[in-house]
Amino acid sequence: MNMFDLTGRVAIVTGGSKGLGAGMAIALARHGADVAIVSRNAAEGELVAGKIRGMGRKSLALAVDVQDIAGLQQMAETVKKEFGQIDILVNNAGVGVTKFALDVTEEDWDKVVDTNLKGVFFCSQAVAKVMKEQNRGKIINIASVAAAAGAVAIAPYCASKAGVVNLTRALAKEWARYNIQVNAIGPGYIETDLNREELANTSFYNKILSSLTIKRLGEADDLSGTVVLLASDASSYITGQTVYVDGGCLI
Repeated sequence: MNMFDLTGRVAIVTGGSKGLGAGMAIALARHGADVAIVSRNAAEGELVAGKIRGMGRKSLALAVDVQDIAGLQQMAETVKKEFGQIDILVNNAGVGVTKFALDVTEEDWDKVVDTNLKGVFFCSQAVAKVMKEQNRGKIINIASVAAAAGAVAIAPYCASKAGVVNLTRALAKEWARYNIQVNAIGPGYIETDLNREELANTSFYNKILSSLTIKRLGEADDLSGTVVLLASDASSYITGQTVYVDGGCLI
């Protein structure tokens, strides 16, 4: 039996229209999962959904902002209606604001924390109600190396991702009774829309590279194995953990 086979499983990936989210959605589909792509831009989400359908899997794109709590509940209901079940949730949607802490406004703080932490909680809550009825589920939250190490000029992001790590532990403890495993992935420096402008700065890029044990930046595909592991039966005895996929940044 292939413990990594996701055939017959249904996944939701938030922020799934591009970057790391799109990469993880494709990885889950490659291993057999049907995937609902959730993003604020339905047209961009449909591009990824189309690729997944081209692989012979079922997929649909839903336009939902994870700050919209009622919208998240409707999202869970729609996926359950369309696919019949929800087995996997990847909470990937996230934003960042690059400002020194003395310049961060309340609006900046709320934008980051409401998306990266509040959104993760209420998306998990909406989907866990379905998973509880099924007595099974896998929730995978996307944290960051910034949750463990901190960084200059992204204080709200660091705080939100540290919150994700401990929220992962709390939900893992509470929902184990429903056979729901909750884990997190902490990516290192992988070029995305959130950090592309920073990484274009040569001195910043070289500083990051010097901090890595594996001397290259990560790529979206570097998360594929970890997300499939945490979504599959191979991780049925793993819960509450954060797996850092960081090129050795934290060692």
